[in-house]
Amino acid sequence: MPTVAMYDIANKQVGDIELNEDIFGVEVNGALLHQAVVMQLAAQRLGTHATKTRAMVRGGGRKPWKQKGTGHARSGSNRSPLWVGGGIAFGPQPRSYAFSMPRKQRRLAIKCALSDKVQSGDFLVLESLDFDAPKTKSVLKMLQDFGVDKKALIITAEEAENVEKSSRNIPGVKAINTTGLNVYDILNHNKLFITKEAITRIEEVLA
Repeated sequence: MPTVAMYDIANKQVGDIELNEDIFGVEVNGALLHQAVVMQLAAQRLGTHATKTRAMVRGGGRKPWKQKGTGHARSGSNRSPLWVGGGIAFGPQPRSYAFSMPRKQRRLAIKCALSDKVQSGDFLVLESLDFDAPKTKSVLKMLQDFGVDKKALIITAEEAENVEKSSRNIPGVKAINTTGLNVYDILNHNKLFITKEAITRIEEVLA
């Protein structure tokens, strides 16, 4: 089982914690992680792009000229895609880009993302994390104590309003709870802070 150090918010080691190898020690599958990230980002696309077809543009009710005898190519409407001001043929229409992955693959992708952070040494376990009031200074001090000056993800077991409010004004720092755990956020941040209780909750769900 992987064993990592456990700290308090002042970066003082208070012990060690053993992690479930089936969750935090799996072989990282890069292709699966890529697919999970693409799925998550695709679901966030609005897909509101739209062009007008020949049925949507204005005009075109009258045949421009008679069928024969003019020397012109035959034409039935000046709203044809061939005409200036006509409709767009095969243009983008509103659509959803979302697609899904099998449940087992989604769970394995999260395990791979967590294991990658453990293996790279960017997985920091906190004994507990809570603030008396929402203060940005509290999170900044914690990051400073740990020497973290890049993007950091903070994971708590349950919704911690003070932690989330204290983090949201810091560029590159995000706080979520285990309910919102996702592959993109894990991979998109350099350091991962996670509470002991959150690890227990993750192991209960993913084991």
